[in-house]
Amino acid sequence: MPVFRRVFLAAVFTVCAAISARADDAPQGLLQNIHKHVTLASTAIANGDLNPYAVIVAPVSAGKIHKDDVLIDNFNDITNLQGTGTTIVDYNPSTQQVSLFAKVPKSLPQCPGGVGLTTAMAMLTSGYIIVGSAPSADGTAATLGKGCLIVLDAQGKVVTTWSGPDIAAPWGNMAVIDKGATAQLFVSNAGFDVTGPDKIDPATSLPVVANKSTVLRLDLSIPSGKAPVIKNRTVIADGFGARADRDAFLIGPTGLALAPDGTTLYVSDAVNNRIVAIDNAPSRHDSAGMGRIVVAGKLLKRPLALALTPQGHLLALNALNGQIVEIDPVAGKELYAQWIDNDQAQTPPGHGDLFGLAMTPDGKGFYYVEDDMNTLMVAQ
Repeated sequence: MPVFRRVFLAAVFTVCAAISARADDAPQGLLQNIHKHVTLASTAIANGDLNPYAVIVAPVSAGKIHKDDVLIDNFNDITNLQGTGTTIVDYNPSTQQVSLFAKVPKSLPQCPGGVGLTTAMAMLTSGYIIVGSAPSADGTAATLGKGCLIVLDAQGKVVTTWSGPDIAAPWGNMAVIDKGATAQLFVSNAGFDVTGPDKIDPATSLPVVANKSTVLRLDLSIPSGKAPVIKNRTVIADGFGARADRDAFLIGPTGLALAPDGTTLYVSDAVNNRIVAIDNAPSRHDSAGMGRIVVAGKLLKRPLALALTPQGHLLALNALNGQIVEIDPVAGKELYAQWIDNDQAQTPPGHGDLFGLAMTPDGKGFYYVEDDMNTLMVAQ
């Protein structure tokens, strides 16, 4: 959603009670224990980039990054056009300071359409950062480029880019299996055959949906002291819907999270307002289509980023209001929805403000961004 710059205000506010709860008082999940939300820092930096998207927590110290630092990228540049942001910022929880980690060039030879950094970002234990690009020439999906995945070293320098026919607007927050010398990345691609927001489906009066989005698994080899190399590329899920949107730029599969068993991959299917599961995600050699439905509708309001709690529950951010939803994926139940952005400037409050999500290292809370205020938040 386009962001309007506002005065940054440090704030701590008490969270309203969850709107769904058990009949008894026994804790059922994480959100029952979340009581406040704290503004940590502004993510807007000197070059004017806006609209924070990805949120990840550094698994190791490397280069300019300290373990447990929070990395956030920006989707818009100073002109406030979507698909044009090029910066990654680093929030250090110990010093409470924000610094510029990387400024990616606006164009890269192997990144078709330019650079607009998305919610697809991950850091490997080798110190390398991989981030997705879904670029636009005019701030709309009418000029959406295929984009790429960009690999940076721990000093913030671009070392290589990955593109190809199986990559188109890498979009959703990545899931990672990292074994040091090898790793597997899971990333959704929402840009296949998406038309601009002016091409309307007469049956829905909304922009046309292209049912071609995928989840791609990249099997990586990571030589000691060298950048990761792709050894295998496998589409493990496909057929997801994606469409352009005047406010949200692009709506498609966004959240990815691995179950505790490490074999099931959960995907938020935003167009169909549901969470699905892809079984045997690390080992399968074919596509599971759109997988099996875990939950749909009810408290979900166009689910975006996903995160897994220590209890094995899923947290899903809503795009159409300022709520986060807790889900028991094994039972197939939506447990709670809690307001984490109650900005009354949107209708409903918080509509379109939430994107990136990551658990805090202790597993007792979570980080997220509010793009309307360009701020990093923590829920505790």
